[in-house]
Amino acid sequence: MPANLEKTNVEKAMPVPQRDTVLVADDHGLYRSGFGFLLRDRMGFRSVIEASSFDAALDRLAETPNVELALFDLAMPGISGPEGLRVVKEAYPSIRVAIVSGSEERNDVVKAVAMGLNGYVPKSLADDEIVGALKDILDGRVFVPRFMTSGNAEHTAKHASSDAPSAKRDPGGGATNKAISPRQRDVLDCVRRGLSNKEIARELDIAEGTVKIHLAALFSHFGARNRTELATRS
Repeated sequence: MPANLEKTNVEKAMPVPQRDTVLVADDHGLYRSGFGFLLRDRMGFRSVIEASSFDAALDRLAETPNVELALFDLAMPGISGPEGLRVVKEAYPSIRVAIVSGSEERNDVVKAVAMGLNGYVPKSLADDEIVGALKDILDGRVFVPRFMTSGNAEHTAKHASSDAPSAKRDPGGGATNKAISPRQRDVLDCVRRGLSNKEIARELDIAEGTVKIHLAALFSHFGARNRTELATRS
């Protein structure tokens, strides 16, 4: 029996350590269901909470204790690339935050690492590879896909996915080809009315930390440096 196959069989036979809760944020319900089964069966998570949008994901994080791992797809409305998840990581420093995406753009991977995320896992990986990547992340390592160190300069052009295109910029620096989420539109309306973060949180009945996350995503989306620019550019 080949050594690598023997190792895989031994790993599958070993008891799976029990873990608390994982968040899967992806707008494809079938993928969430299949991924959730993998996370329970192979990773030992007692609870898998799902979200089909960025807004819903933030609500789940705010209301759910003991989340160990949060996994985000890049194609959901409201996420303006890996930059949109930086503040999620800052708001929940004890949670491992990683991207699981169909995009294999090198630039997305580089940005994810630069934003302080805990890893970038391509959906094209086999189940065993995804499990290994997530174990690395939970053990405190930053996972980057193998193609980032392969030296294959043509990999990006060949395998780039169309579900998470690079954002085009308007003359003011903001992204124009991805819609903001409904909750972000609400936050933006409050900013235009001059409300503070605390007032926005009270009006929308969300946590003030969640307001900060939405604002960071809006700043990135519109290329704004402050609230005044955000109100005028949008």
